[in-house]
Amino acid sequence: MHEYDNAVLECFLDNQLQLFPEKVAETLEEAEEFLEDCMAVVVDSVDEVIEYFEEEGIDMDGAEGEEILEADEVFDIGDGRFLIVEG
Repeated sequence: MHEYDNAVLECFLDNQLQLFPEKVAETLEEAEEFLEDCMAVVVDSVDEVIEYFEEEGIDMDGAEGEEILEADEVFDIGDGRFLIVEG
């Protein structure tokens, strides 16, 4: 199980509509449950985001470097880390 700290949970709550048509969580607790249910991953760098997509075999349509961060599944936590949520 992954540990989602408040920065991660608040980032997801604030930005969840980039991935989902309607809110899936209203509170930090709901956000944590949701992220656990969908096996969301927190990584420490852009390189780790790219590695994650490569390991999962997700076709990024040739996206490289910073472009990959524009994917709806990628949330910039703002402290150098990224949250990856597969909807």
